[in-house]
Amino acid sequence: MMNIFKRHIAKAAVTFDQVLAAYEKPLYWHIRRMVVSHDDAQDVLQETFIKIYRGLGMLNNAEALKGWVYRIATNECLRHLGRRREQALSTIADGELLLNDLMESTHVDYDKEMEVKFQQAILTLSDHQRVVFNLRYYDELPYEEISHVTGSTVESLKVTYHKAKEKVKKIMTE
Repeated sequence: MMNIFKRHIAKAAVTFDQVLAAYEKPLYWHIRRMVVSHDDAQDVLQETFIKIYRGLGMLNNAEALKGWVYRIATNECLRHLGRRREQALSTIADGELLLNDLMESTHVDYDKEMEVKFQQAILTLSDHQRVVFNLRYYDELPYEEISHVTGSTVESLKVTYHKAKEKVKKIMTE
């Protein structure tokens, strides 16, 4: 009986306004690193918060909130990228589309050459590698939380992160 009561309290303790206040900025940057374009990031963020709003009442564990919101954001990013691939010409590689967005963005400081090169290197990663790399490197999530976001095992995430890090390092030193 006490367990049900605790779950009810945990559910009631998290409101949409609290989620919005706590996660709007970190989710925007998580999404932005995946989709690159500011406008696309805003659209994906809006879709993410719509899904969070609709599902918040079904969240049984307030302690799982962070992983849950990041999973929704990540899935929305992947959906957006998938739709974009379908619309793109087959002659243009996925990475090239994102690199074009990066180079055309008015929200990038091109005077910081190393930062731009770092972003370009990250964009060469597969979607899965980029998700894992961004969640670990930028968002500093522990592997256990990344596991909840991606549905992968901790061991495979460590391997994925290591490979992604090595690939980025190699590109940065070229």
